[in-house]
Amino acid sequence: MHPLFLPRLVNGPFEDPALFIPFQFERRALIFDLGDISRLAPRDLLKISHAFVTHAHMDHFIGFDHLLRCLLGREADLSLYGPAGFIANVEGKLAGYSWDLVDRLSCGLRLHLHEVHPDRLLRRSYVGGEGFAAESDAADLPFAGPLHAEPAFEVSAAVLQHSIPCLGLALKERFHVSILTSGLEALGLRPGPWLTRFKNALYAGADPGSDFDLETGARDSGGRFTLGELRQKIARITAGQKIAYITDVGDTPGNREAIAALAQGADVLFIEAAFLHSERERAAATHHLTARQAGEVAAHARARQFTLFHFSPRYEGRDAELVREAREAYERTSARRGEQQRE
Repeated sequence: MHPLFLPRLVNGPFEDPALFIPFQFERRALIFDLGDISRLAPRDLLKISHAFVTHAHMDHFIGFDHLLRCLLGREADLSLYGPAGFIANVEGKLAGYSWDLVDRLSCGLRLHLHEVHPDRLLRRSYVGGEGFAAESDAADLPFAGPLHAEPAFEVSAAVLQHSIPCLGLALKERFHVSILTSGLEALGLRPGPWLTRFKNALYAGADPGSDFDLETGARDSGGRFTLGELRQKIARITAGQKIAYITDVGDTPGNREAIAALAQGADVLFIEAAFLHSERERAAATHHLTARQAGEVAAHARARQFTLFHFSPRYEGRDAELVREAREAYERTSARRGEQQRE
């Protein structure tokens, strides 16, 4: 199976958090957190359509300026999401620059800001060609978890507690469509852009009995197919991919419960492990997780695998200890849960 999303941490575990998530078959990407993103090439930055910022501490948000500079002068829409106060945070960054030269650029850039509260989502847009003046489309919407939805996937969030509100994030593919080479060959079909159109029709729930038009060159001979016929002959539908991302949270019952619900069944959970458990008092005082706590949280969420990041610099050269502590906690907690289910 070729996964739709190919997530990778931009930096090492001792550096700024940022999870870059390119799409396998499109020139497009999402990003979770905007720490130092200078390692991303401009061609990757230009793929980003949506940025989800857990909170506006500098190590999670300093990269906004770098991304903005790359997008200036381009026709683009960038949607940004963050917790309470996020709109004011971005407005403050925009106000820090003088935009008197922006009319020299062909700047069709628009920023669409979304501020997440426990039960509300505030939305406001800004026009790059007008010095990022606010548009009159401000909205106050209900919020119950989902932040952004498209036919193929959905991004959801939970409001967690750090020293300030902080978002936990999850990306879920609705279902996965694998294209069968044997099926294409049996029908005399050639791969091409039409396959993306075919997948999008499946994600959108189009009528299986509707005719699906093949592009010129997709087949040597004539013939018509319905969407349902093609699905049966060239596609395999399986469970969709799920990626979760948790950082900068204290180990509280409320956070654990919310993370378990948000990240439940994740194929991979990216989770912070700032300290070893021997320094759990320091972790609690700074509202971070220890490696042991991270492993326990991953097990409670039934994550299939997890990746640690956001280590304290004090553990430079000792990252294997953090990984070992988290792995042991994950296995111990998973085994205990299995025993309880058998009783």
